[in-house]
Amino acid sequence: MAMDRPDIPLNALRVFEVAVRQGSFTRAAVELRVTQAAVSHQIARLEDLLGTALLLRTPGGLVPTDEGRMLFPVLEQGFDAMARALDRIAGRHHIEVLKVGVVTTFALGWLMPRLPAFTRAHPRIDLRISTNNNRVEILREGLDMAIRFGSGLWTGIAAEPLVEAPLAPLCAPGLAARLKSPADLARAPLLRSHRSDEWPRWFAAAGHPCPPLTGPVFDSSIALADLAAESAGVALLPVPMFARQIAAGTLVQPFAVELPAGRYYLTYPADRALTPEMTCFAAWLKAEALNGE
Repeated sequence: MAMDRPDIPLNALRVFEVAVRQGSFTRAAVELRVTQAAVSHQIARLEDLLGTALLLRTPGGLVPTDEGRMLFPVLEQGFDAMARALDRIAGRHHIEVLKVGVVTTFALGWLMPRLPAFTRAHPRIDLRISTNNNRVEILREGLDMAIRFGSGLWTGIAAEPLVEAPLAPLCAPGLAARLKSPADLARAPLLRSHRSDEWPRWFAAAGHPCPPLTGPVFDSSIALADLAAESAGVALLPVPMFARQIAAGTLVQPFAVELPAGRYYLTYPADRALTPEMTCFAAWLKAEALNGE
């Protein structure tokens, strides 16, 4: 039999929803502005009421049990719906907040130049962007969606393809003038990313052996592009993300060979029901990506 509505433990359910999102009792306590002991007490109360464990403590943080995973999306959607209703009653019905995490390379190289058009077309959506280095946890970070780079295969995540990002060598014009064939790259500084297989794979695609790779390793394509533009070396970069620099002449692509490396995807939890704002943003992104091809 369904639980009587007057007996629904709303405070404990809210604490559980925040704890799952934050991944720890400590961070949940900070968001809720209560003590960690209060958070733990509310979770224990809820588990006792339901007669089952909802959260497990692990070295990596809190992990929901099967029952917790079943309960969380229902609560998340319910609290979001209540927040929207309260906003409307309070007279803020004309604005809906959409929180999106975006890998920095995509944000600067593709998304940001297009955002003014989105804002003009959808003034009722308050789009809030946070950037990351492609490591993002949508639920824990309180996001609605995230744009990330990869294969599109993430456990429990729905992924809609956006933009392909083949890799090619990019460098300053002066250095590019000295590169007549891929073999000439053996005499140029090759800037390295944390993905150590990229240069060997590109040289294999170009039909040349990869020279020894030395020097510092960078985890940011933006940093690699800045160094390449300053003539510090040749960087292997996702060409579409640096189209403006190529058009401006600050970066040059000396060789046509490009290495398929993956794609940028719009992602969100597979069990999350899309809000109208999420659907709108997804449709706009896919249309922009299609128009850009």
